[in-house]
Amino acid sequence: MALLITDQCINCDVCEPACPNQAISMGSEIYEIAPALCTECVGHFDEPQCKVVCPVDCIIVNPDCVETPQQLQAKVDGLRAAESAKGDNQPSF
Repeated sequence: MALLITDQCINCDVCEPACPNQAISMGSEIYEIAPALCTECVGHFDEPQCKVVCPVDCIIVNPDCVETPQQLQAKVDGLRAAESAKGDNQPSF
């Protein structure tokens, strides 16, 4: 399940750096989570770090992006493979 930041967000800036997948960015008014990048920290931490650090508890499960733990792990694996492939394309000096 990707997570979702509600309009109760106070733009405190603590969630963005806590995300290991860089899935959180500033939207037009509040922070937003990119569902394609959000893995709920599976493969990194035992619980979603954005939820851990959020002082107003405004991060919920995105009802439009429900995923099983197996799907989240597959997403993590895909993100890691993409990052690795990106690194392989860098020139070696």
